[in-house]
Amino acid sequence: MLARAAVLLLIVLNLGVGLWWTLRAPPQADPLPAQPPGVPRLQLASEVQAAAAEAPRAGGIASAGDAAPDASPAPAAQAPARGEDVVDTEDALAAAPAGAVPVCHRLGPFADEAALARASARLQPQVERAFARAVATAPRGWRVWLPPQADRDAAQAVAERLGAAGFDDHFILGGSEANAIALGRFGSESAARRHVAALQAAGFEARAEPLGEVSTAQWLDVVAAAGFDAQAAGRASGTEVRPLDCATLRGP
Repeated sequence: MLARAAVLLLIVLNLGVGLWWTLRAPPQADPLPAQPPGVPRLQLASEVQAAAAEAPRAGGIASAGDAAPDASPAPAAQAPARGEDVVDTEDALAAAPAGAVPVCHRLGPFADEAALARASARLQPQVERAFARAVATAPRGWRVWLPPQADRDAAQAVAERLGAAGFDDHFILGGSEANAIALGRFGSESAARRHVAALQAAGFEARAEPLGEVSTAQWLDVVAAAGFDAQAAGRASGTEVRPLDCATLRGP
């Protein structure tokens, strides 16, 4: 009997607790403390992502509504200035829309000025600015030598002095440079100049000269928008394409 009464009491209590839990009023959240002035409110990552997703849609609607009915045409690319060695891209960089970074390339070399002019005219609708640049070709190398001596005996005497001073890389030339003394060939001008300085310090009037002709070739430097296809422009003009740092094209 007592066991039945205890079970019945537990059932009644559970029903009462369940009914109270169902009918109770929801708890009131404690009010947030006042935000100090000048301190931004903390946001969840989901809130930041949702705001970022809404921004482009809002910006696109505003831009479409504010667009001017008549857009001014883009300025034509400036024709290359012959003989201009330094390119000033200040105007092109300033004219670029916000967030658009221009790209710079060098096309060439061109066979003649007519080919350069044709390429410039073809590129004008595609680029912001274009400039001609004369680039000197590097020599094949450099040689160090002593000018021709009075005769073979004099050249032989100088060769013996060179050997005594520790310069073993030398020989006496013939032909149109008979009795001159070759003192070595170098791949760069700086190495040749260093060897000349060492020979002159030892009392020899050595000279450094480039090997082969040093000529100039015409190239075209262009400043264009980021979508410019430089490789296609190079194929159209049959020239090489070299990327450039636009900052290096500015004047001093």
